[in-house]
Amino acid sequence: MDITGLIIFLAIGAVAGWLAGLMIKGGGFGLLGNIVIGIIGAVIGGHVFAYLGISAGGLIGSIITATVGAALLLFIVRLIKKA
Repeated sequence: MDITGLIIFLAIGAVAGWLAGLMIKGGGFGLLGNIVIGIIGAVIGGHVFAYLGISAGGLIGSIITATVGAALLLFIVRLIKKA
């Protein structure tokens, strides 16, 4: 992975984490928190989309996949915190 790919990867993570934070909690988690949540969400979203047979390509598809996964991650964390 070259430096451009790394920057795009981190930017997608940041955007996805921020969007998921808006959808689930009502706010972001700071730049580093959004990146971490977005990257973990991208992995989760990729597995969920693959299981469902959905293929989302391109930049927008990557952001959507990562955001869905990050929102799922935050939802599960919220359920665990309530228990």
